[in-house]
Amino acid sequence: MLFQSFFIFSLLFLSSEAAVLDFCVGDLSVPDGPGGYACKKPSAVTANDFVFSGLATPVKLNPLIKAAVTPAFAPQFPGLNGLGISMARLDLAIGGVIPMHTHPGASEVLYVVTGQICAGFISSSDNKVFFKNLKQGDIMVFPQGLLHFQINSGKTASLAIVSFSSPTPGLQITDFALFANDLATEIVQATTFLDAATIKKLKGVLGGTN
Repeated sequence: MLFQSFFIFSLLFLSSEAAVLDFCVGDLSVPDGPGGYACKKPSAVTANDFVFSGLATPVKLNPLIKAAVTPAFAPQFPGLNGLGISMARLDLAIGGVIPMHTHPGASEVLYVVTGQICAGFISSSDNKVFFKNLKQGDIMVFPQGLLHFQINSGKTASLAIVSFSSPTPGLQITDFALFANDLATEIVQATTFLDAATIKKLKGVLGGTN
């Protein structure tokens, strides 16, 4: 009984302490953990910690997928740490594609700024596909952890802004997970039902070995 009372008191103490914190700007000088970054000392926090200008200029397009994702996650924007939100800029050249991927730690909302984007996701219960050709001003949501994709379906470059329900949403691209590793071709063949020649070709394109 004493232990239970102490445990409940500890939880209440921790909850009340968290509630009085206005923010927890990430201290990027130390590694992050499951709960995010440790808090920067309040005396060292400035207005600049809550401003990020990096989405104004996109990162270089990946020539393989003809697309670029410019993140504003906690490592780039430490003011987001602990707030449960983040953003990114998505640039798709003509023919550009964001391959099938997942965000293990967050749901995603996509807003099309310019151009057209075919986007969709696959449910985990029955593998049903939900996809739509999005136009300027359209918004689409992608539930946490589900496989989803974006393709430039127009005749001009497309730009979208995406938001996430976590400062560190995580990312796993299916193609890279399968073919950019050192897993033996025989194992990949057994688990994907693809022929060895195709697997070796994809490993060669994506940088895998074995």
